[in-house]
Amino acid sequence: MFTFESKAFSQEPGVYLMKNAQGRILYVGKAKCLRKRLASYFRSSAGLTPKTQSLVARIERIDTLITATEKEALLLEESLIKKHRPRYNVLLRDDKQYVLFRLDRHKDFPRLVMTRKVTRDGSIYYGPFTSSVAARETWKVINKVFPLRKCGDHVFANRVRPCLNYHIGRCLGPCVNEVDKGEYRRLVMQVEMLLSGRSGELMANLEAEMRAASDNLDFERAAVLRDQAAAVRRTVERQTVVLPEERDMDVMALAPTGSGLSLGLLFIRQGRLLGHKSFFFSGMELEDGPEVVASFLAQYYTPARFIPSRIVMPFPPSEEEDGVVQLLVERRGGLVILAEPRSLAEKELIDTAKRNALESIRSAERQPMTELLGRKLGLAIEPRRIECVDVSHLGGEGMRVGQIVYMDGEPLKDAYRTYSLPELEGTADDYLALASWAKRRVESGEPWPDLVLIDGGRGQLAAVERALGEVGQPNLFELASIAKAGRRAGELEDLIFRPGRKNPLPLKPGSPELLFLQRLRDAAHNYVLGRQRQGRRRQVLQSELLSLPSIGPKTARLLWERFDSVDAMLAAAPDEIKSIPGLGGKRAERILASLNDLRKSRAS
Repeated sequence: MFTFESKAFSQEPGVYLMKNAQGRILYVGKAKCLRKRLASYFRSSAGLTPKTQSLVARIERIDTLITATEKEALLLEESLIKKHRPRYNVLLRDDKQYVLFRLDRHKDFPRLVMTRKVTRDGSIYYGPFTSSVAARETWKVINKVFPLRKCGDHVFANRVRPCLNYHIGRCLGPCVNEVDKGEYRRLVMQVEMLLSGRSGELMANLEAEMRAASDNLDFERAAVLRDQAAAVRRTVERQTVVLPEERDMDVMALAPTGSGLSLGLLFIRQGRLLGHKSFFFSGMELEDGPEVVASFLAQYYTPARFIPSRIVMPFPPSEEEDGVVQLLVERRGGLVILAEPRSLAEKELIDTAKRNALESIRSAERQPMTELLGRKLGLAIEPRRIECVDVSHLGGEGMRVGQIVYMDGEPLKDAYRTYSLPELEGTADDYLALASWAKRRVESGEPWPDLVLIDGGRGQLAAVERALGEVGQPNLFELASIAKAGRRAGELEDLIFRPGRKNPLPLKPGSPELLFLQRLRDAAHNYVLGRQRQGRRRQVLQSELLSLPSIGPKTARLLWERFDSVDAMLAAAPDEIKSIPGLGGKRAERILASLNDLRKSRAS
């Protein structure tokens, strides 16, 4: 067990990493004063929560990283938690971005788009919508009754004839028509009123305009206004008014359960409840509430997410939130207030958030797949990060190993990787390919998987196990392999093998854990096969490109860096080719001529 010596640690702000005997990070924390914060863990166990007592009992080493300010420590802590995902930290499992509407109102003819990221580009954002289905329904209504432009800026600037949306009355066609900017701005203002919660005012305005048009015998315009008012009314009926004032805020509450803490979050926009979301933190108790809230705020409200000006909490903000507030203010670019409920309506919202948090736990009483899998495979820890690998080649050519990643039972597609192995061309040796992958995976570094699933039998499993031993990391992560049992008499179940065990694990055919592993295997197989085919197709296209005059390997590389396909190169405007860094004017002209010849050749 670790022996704490106060003088060994600095009194400056920074981040501390608590590690076990194997060097694995158990917990990442930040502090204004490292010495004072670390001393609080070792003074007396009486004031520590059960989770913290369990953590302290496993500490063998503490590393520290000193920062200039507390805010820098908070940012570094957030980054390290996301990278290492320590066992004792508060980890936000569902950190996906929700749907927002973005209106680029600084343009002459703005358009409304759906997005999941917030950027400081002068646009106005409305949302979030926790249900993408509800967001798309609203999107369809707006597109149908408010004829704003739909095309992107590049297409809008280069269009020479109106698109289908113009012909069916869903766009005024400002790309090619003389559209009155005042009339267009009026439509934009109506959309803003609808999305910002001023729907009552909008309906009154539309109905007044409808009556005026009817009195002037302009029945066609009156019908358009009638349809707009009806569409707005249907949209508003799906929303619930929860605050008398038209304010934006998020409301959070904590609900203790038998196995952890559930956090409920309500999204209030312009006084209306747009949606709610619940998060669960295993092993936490109500005493851990301040730590849970502080860590949640830093991880959830990223720069790409909409941050309201007010966030209502179930208890007064602690000192832990001081640095968080500064961070949120910087990310939002404006004032952010963390506060307790200050009215009866806000207290009722806290209760609503708590009820939703408890209900989400009741509806998800089943054991998470990662916990079930860890128990069935006999793993020491829950396999939250699982990597699955498969080899693909065509008669030994195009040797590749595909690696997919699942986090908490869901695909993490940004972490998918393809390992090309040109040194093994012509060998058709799957064992050697997997051994080479294992060595390169160790070189790639963290984050380490909790489990690696290999598509293959005992031989493939042994090849990876042996390769890890050769690089001095025999127990870096848990291993398992999945293989077909056979095809006689309709036998199609798979077998799961583990190191040190001769016989496969007794997993029942059709059981949830086996179906999950089969899904991982199939996803890895489809991924690497697709990448291998893509590589072969690109080789063919590369040879087609290199056969053209004025295009050598360096020029082809520049073109591939800008365009995804030869078709995209052929469809590119001359200015796009000339703007590629590294191409001179005369060289670009020769390339354009070569591409034009290829275009004519394909057409004939």
